[in-house]
Amino acid sequence: MAKKESTNKKEPVILITNDDGITAPGILALIEAVKGLGKIVVVAPNKPQSGMGHAITIGEPLRMHKATHIEGIEAWSCSGTPVDCVKLAVDKVLHHKPDICLSGINHGANNSINVIYSGTMSAALEASIESIPSIGFSLLDFSIEADFTAAKKYVRIIVEQLLKAKKLDKHLCLNVNIPKGSEQLIKGIKICHQAYAKYEEKFDERKDPHGRNYFWLTGEFVNFDRSKESDVWALKNNYVSVVPVQFDLTNYTLKKQLEKNWKF
Repeated sequence: MAKKESTNKKEPVILITNDDGITAPGILALIEAVKGLGKIVVVAPNKPQSGMGHAITIGEPLRMHKATHIEGIEAWSCSGTPVDCVKLAVDKVLHHKPDICLSGINHGANNSINVIYSGTMSAALEASIESIPSIGFSLLDFSIEADFTAAKKYVRIIVEQLLKAKKLDKHLCLNVNIPKGSEQLIKGIKICHQAYAKYEEKFDERKDPHGRNYFWLTGEFVNFDRSKESDVWALKNNYVSVVPVQFDLTNYTLKKQLEKNWKF
């Protein structure tokens, strides 16, 4: 008699983090979006850490405390940065690598050049460095009262795709941005490249009540990329943008040119 194949598959472990803090509505929406897809463990900063990039804590101790406001989920609040959270989750909470790491849902865009500054994406990239497939999710709405209904729908679609894959690149990292608006307004998902854009920054100089100068960063986002394959175009046209990103910053085209032209 042929041996029956076991139908009991190991439940995937899903690590969740963010940069807006463990009490942010976005991380609660992310947890709701992936419930039932695996064992969820949350390790997230105890306060907002937006714009921290890939910062790590080296000059002071890190502390973690059990978070009890997320019912039925093992959750930890960490005094460090989003990257610290991923490192501690692997080493001190899970004691092994999770199957995937999800970061977000961020309040505000992380498309184009924002990926460099983003704590949300740095957490995802840290997981990728550690050979953990990862995704960073962001919603183009900075409001603390943002509607995450459409975002949750697309988070689940994308995470299910990732979990169904027979074999994943262990360094897979996706930057996913979701337009602001209702489900009916969003046209679908586009795989994109990171738009060539930057901030034209200025510093507004002011005086405090004691007459001392201080500076407030201002400026505007300028897009130089006219391609219909970019994340900026996709979001402007109400598509969810998915950009595969990597931590290897080598410019391989320039490397070849230098090897050919430079003489030592």
